[in-house]
Amino acid sequence: MPLISTHGLGKRYGRQVALEALDLSVEAGEVLCLLGANGAGKTTTLNLLLGFLAPSSGEARIDGRNVHQDPEAARAVLGYLPEVVQLYPLLTGIETLRYFIDLSGRPCPAQAELQAMLDRVGLQRDAHDRAVGQYSKGMRQKLGLAIALSKGARALLLDEPLSGLDPKAANELVALVRALAAEGHAILAVTHDIFRAQQMADRIGIMRQGRLIEMLDPRNMSASEIEALYVHHLRDLA
Repeated sequence: MPLISTHGLGKRYGRQVALEALDLSVEAGEVLCLLGANGAGKTTTLNLLLGFLAPSSGEARIDGRNVHQDPEAARAVLGYLPEVVQLYPLLTGIETLRYFIDLSGRPCPAQAELQAMLDRVGLQRDAHDRAVGQYSKGMRQKLGLAIALSKGARALLLDEPLSGLDPKAANELVALVRALAAEGHAILAVTHDIFRAQQMADRIGIMRQGRLIEMLDPRNMSASEIEALYVHHLRDLA
Protein backbone atom coordinates (compact mmCIF):
# COMPACT_ATOMS: atom_id res chain seq x y z
CA MET A 1 0.00 0.00 0.00
CA PRO A 2 1.44 3.40 -0.96
CA LEU A 3 1.98 5.88 1.87
CA ILE A 4 0.66 8.76 -0.25
CA SER A 5 -2.06 8.27 -2.86
CA THR A 6 -4.87 10.03 -4.69
CA HIS A 7 -7.68 8.44 -6.68
CA GLY A 8 -9.68 10.55 -9.11
CA LEU A 9 -8.93 13.54 -6.90
CA GLY A 10 -10.50 16.78 -8.06
CA LYS A 11 -11.20 20.30 -6.86
CA ARG A 12 -13.51 22.83 -8.49
CA TYR A 13 -14.53 26.35 -7.60
CA GLY A 14 -17.76 26.81 -9.50
CA ARG A 15 -16.80 26.37 -13.15
CA GLN A 16 -13.10 26.77 -12.46
CA VAL A 17 -11.16 23.51 -12.34
CA ALA A 18 -8.18 23.63 -9.97
CA LEU A 19 -7.48 19.89 -10.09
CA GLU A 20 -9.06 17.17 -12.19
CA ALA A 21 -9.04 13.37 -11.77
CA LEU A 22 -5.57 13.12 -10.22
CA ASP A 23 -4.26 9.59 -9.73
CA LEU A 24 -0.84 9.25 -8.14
CA SER A 25 0.92 7.19 -5.53
CA VAL A 26 4.18 7.43 -3.60
CA GLU A 27 5.59 4.29 -2.03
CA ALA A 28 7.81 4.02 1.02
CA GLY A 29 11.37 4.79 -0.02
CA GLU A 30 10.31 6.89 -3.03
CA VAL A 31 10.56 10.58 -3.94
CA LEU A 32 8.03 11.99 -6.40
CA CYS A 33 8.48 15.57 -7.64
CA LEU A 34 5.71 17.52 -9.33
CA LEU A 35 6.63 20.22 -11.86
CA GLY A 36 4.24 22.77 -13.27
CA ALA A 37 3.61 26.44 -13.86
CA ASN A 38 1.68 28.54 -11.38
CA GLY A 39 -1.93 27.40 -11.42
CA ALA A 40 -1.05 23.88 -12.57
CA GLY A 41 -2.63 22.30 -9.49
CA LYS A 42 0.47 21.48 -7.45
CA THR A 43 -0.44 23.51 -4.35
CA THR A 44 -4.07 22.38 -4.58
CA THR A 45 -2.81 18.80 -4.51
CA LEU A 46 -0.80 19.44 -1.34
CA ASN A 47 -3.71 21.25 0.34
CA LEU A 48 -6.05 18.34 -0.41
CA LEU A 49 -3.54 15.83 0.97
CA LEU A 50 -3.14 17.97 4.09
CA GLY A 51 -6.90 18.17 4.58
CA PHE A 52 -6.92 21.95 4.22
CA LEU A 53 -9.40 21.63 1.34
CA ALA A 54 -12.35 19.30 0.83
CA PRO A 55 -12.24 17.46 -2.52
CA SER A 56 -14.95 18.00 -5.09
CA SER A 57 -14.40 14.45 -6.31
CA GLY A 58 -12.23 11.44 -5.58
CA GLU A 59 -10.12 10.92 -2.49
CA ALA A 60 -6.70 11.49 -0.97
CA ARG A 61 -5.11 8.91 1.33
CA ILE A 62 -2.13 8.90 3.68
CA ASP A 63 -1.02 5.41 4.69
CA GLY A 64 -4.43 4.14 3.64
CA ARG A 65 -6.34 6.68 5.72
CA ASN A 66 -8.86 8.87 3.90
CA VAL A 67 -7.71 12.44 4.55
CA HIS A 68 -11.18 14.00 4.31
CA GLN A 69 -12.99 11.35 6.35
CA ASP A 70 -10.32 10.76 9.01
CA PRO A 71 -8.00 13.80 8.99
CA GLU A 72 -6.50 13.25 12.45
CA ALA A 73 -5.40 9.70 11.64
CA ALA A 74 -3.97 10.80 8.31
CA ARG A 75 -2.04 13.72 9.81
CA ALA A 76 -0.60 11.48 12.52
CA VAL A 77 1.78 9.95 9.98
CA LEU A 78 2.17 13.03 7.78
CA GLY A 79 4.85 15.73 7.89
CA TYR A 80 4.71 19.00 5.98
CA LEU A 81 7.47 21.43 5.05
CA PRO A 82 6.09 24.73 3.67
CA GLU A 83 8.05 26.99 1.36
CA VAL A 84 8.47 29.50 4.21
CA VAL A 85 8.91 27.87 7.63
CA GLN A 86 7.34 30.13 10.25
CA LEU A 87 9.30 29.92 13.50
CA TYR A 88 9.72 32.01 16.63
CA PRO A 89 12.90 34.02 16.02
CA LEU A 90 13.96 34.31 19.68
CA LEU A 91 13.86 30.57 20.39
CA THR A 92 16.92 28.43 19.72
CA GLY A 93 16.83 25.38 17.48
CA ILE A 94 16.60 23.04 20.48
CA GLU A 95 13.92 25.18 22.14
CA THR A 96 11.91 25.30 18.91
CA LEU A 97 11.98 21.53 18.51
CA ARG A 98 11.02 21.05 22.16
CA TYR A 99 8.20 23.59 21.81
CA PHE A 100 6.59 21.82 18.86
CA ILE A 101 6.89 18.42 20.54
CA ASP A 102 5.25 19.83 23.68
CA LEU A 103 2.54 21.42 21.51
CA SER A 104 1.71 18.03 20.03
CA GLY A 105 1.14 16.53 23.47
CA ARG A 106 3.91 13.95 23.10
CA PRO A 107 6.46 13.39 25.88
CA CYS A 108 9.50 15.56 25.27
CA PRO A 109 12.73 13.61 24.77
CA ALA A 110 15.90 14.31 26.72
CA GLN A 111 18.32 16.98 25.49
CA ALA A 112 20.62 14.40 23.89
CA GLU A 113 17.77 12.97 21.83
CA LEU A 114 16.70 16.42 20.69
CA GLN A 115 20.28 17.07 19.57
CA ALA A 116 20.27 13.75 17.72
CA MET A 117 17.12 14.82 15.85
CA LEU A 118 18.82 18.02 14.72
CA ASP A 119 22.00 16.11 13.83
CA ARG A 120 19.89 13.77 11.71
CA VAL A 121 18.77 16.60 9.42
CA GLY A 122 22.27 18.04 9.17
CA LEU A 123 21.86 21.11 11.37
CA GLN A 124 25.34 21.88 12.63
CA ARG A 125 25.89 21.61 16.38
CA ASP A 126 26.82 25.27 16.86
CA ALA A 127 23.35 26.21 15.59
CA HIS A 128 21.42 24.07 18.09
CA ASP A 129 21.61 26.75 20.77
CA ARG A 130 21.49 29.73 18.44
CA ALA A 131 18.36 31.87 18.03
CA VAL A 132 16.34 30.81 14.99
CA GLY A 133 16.13 34.44 13.89
CA GLN A 134 19.82 34.12 12.97
CA TYR A 135 19.28 31.06 10.76
CA SER A 136 19.66 31.01 6.99
CA LYS A 137 16.75 29.69 4.96
CA GLY A 138 18.52 26.36 4.48
CA MET A 139 18.93 25.98 8.25
CA ARG A 140 15.26 26.81 8.77
CA GLN A 141 14.31 24.13 6.23
CA LYS A 142 16.38 21.57 8.12
CA LEU A 143 14.76 22.57 11.41
CA GLY A 144 11.34 22.33 9.76
CA LEU A 145 12.11 18.80 8.65
CA ALA A 146 13.31 17.90 12.16
CA ILE A 147 9.97 19.12 13.53
CA ALA A 148 8.08 17.02 10.96
CA LEU A 149 10.16 13.93 11.69
CA SER A 150 9.89 14.35 15.46
CA LYS A 151 6.25 13.22 15.27
CA GLY A 152 7.27 9.98 13.57
CA ALA A 153 5.93 11.06 10.17
CA ARG A 154 6.45 8.43 7.46
CA ALA A 155 4.96 10.50 4.62
CA LEU A 156 6.39 13.94 3.85
CA LEU A 157 4.97 16.76 1.73
CA LEU A 158 7.48 19.42 0.65
CA ASP A 159 6.26 22.69 -0.88
CA GLU A 160 9.01 24.36 -2.95
CA PRO A 161 11.71 23.14 -0.53
CA LEU A 162 14.55 24.43 -2.75
CA SER A 163 13.22 27.93 -3.33
CA GLY A 164 15.71 30.62 -2.33
CA LEU A 165 18.49 28.22 -1.32
CA ASP A 166 22.08 28.79 -2.38
CA PRO A 167 23.79 25.91 -4.26
CA LYS A 168 25.43 24.46 -1.12
CA ALA A 169 22.17 24.49 0.85
CA ALA A 170 20.28 23.03 -2.12
CA ASN A 171 22.81 20.20 -2.44
CA GLU A 172 22.50 19.47 1.27
CA LEU A 173 18.71 19.39 1.11
CA VAL A 174 18.72 17.06 -1.90
CA ALA A 175 21.08 14.71 -0.04
CA LEU A 176 18.86 14.86 3.04
CA VAL A 177 15.72 14.04 1.05
CA ARG A 178 17.46 11.08 -0.57
CA ALA A 179 18.65 9.87 2.85
CA LEU A 180 15.11 10.09 4.24
CA ALA A 181 13.80 8.10 1.29
CA ALA A 182 16.48 5.47 1.94
CA GLU A 183 15.13 5.22 5.50
CA GLY A 184 11.70 4.35 4.10
CA HIS A 185 9.89 7.67 3.96
CA ALA A 186 7.53 8.50 1.10
CA ILE A 187 8.16 12.04 -0.13
CA LEU A 188 6.05 14.19 -2.43
CA ALA A 189 7.66 17.51 -3.39
CA VAL A 190 6.49 20.32 -5.64
CA THR A 191 9.18 22.47 -7.18
CA HIS A 192 10.14 24.69 -10.11
CA ASP A 193 13.77 23.54 -9.93
CA ILE A 194 14.12 21.02 -12.76
CA PHE A 195 17.84 20.43 -12.18
CA ARG A 196 17.39 19.57 -8.49
CA ALA A 197 14.24 17.57 -9.20
CA GLN A 198 16.28 15.41 -11.58
CA GLN A 199 18.80 14.81 -8.78
CA MET A 200 16.25 14.26 -6.04
CA ALA A 201 13.34 12.34 -7.55
CA ASP A 202 12.67 8.73 -8.47
CA ARG A 203 9.79 9.97 -10.62
CA ILE A 204 8.83 13.41 -11.94
CA GLY A 205 5.26 14.34 -12.81
CA ILE A 206 4.44 17.26 -15.09
CA MET A 207 1.20 19.08 -14.29
CA ARG A 208 -0.71 21.47 -16.48
CA GLN A 209 -4.02 23.24 -15.85
CA GLY A 210 -5.02 20.89 -13.05
CA ARG A 211 -4.02 17.67 -14.80
CA LEU A 212 -1.08 15.32 -14.44
CA ILE A 213 -0.09 14.99 -18.09
CA GLU A 214 3.13 12.96 -17.98
CA MET A 215 5.23 10.90 -15.56
CA LEU A 216 8.96 10.70 -16.18
CA ASP A 217 11.83 8.54 -14.95
CA PRO A 218 14.64 11.06 -14.27
CA ARG A 219 17.22 8.29 -13.97
CA ASN A 220 17.00 7.85 -17.73
CA MET A 221 16.96 11.56 -18.61
CA SER A 222 19.21 14.57 -18.19
CA ALA A 223 17.93 17.80 -16.65
CA SER A 224 18.08 19.46 -20.07
CA GLU A 225 15.95 16.70 -21.60
CA ILE A 226 13.38 17.06 -18.81
CA GLU A 227 13.37 20.83 -19.30
CA ALA A 228 12.82 20.47 -23.05
CA LEU A 229 9.87 18.16 -22.49
CA TYR A 230 8.46 20.44 -19.80
CA VAL A 231 8.68 23.47 -22.09
CA HIS A 232 7.08 21.47 -24.91
CA HIS A 233 4.06 20.68 -22.73
CA LEU A 234 3.68 24.26 -21.50
CA ARG A 235 4.65 26.31 -24.56
CA ASP A 236 1.10 27.24 -25.57
CA LEU A 237 0.30 28.58 -22.10
CA ALA A 238 2.45 31.69 -22.62
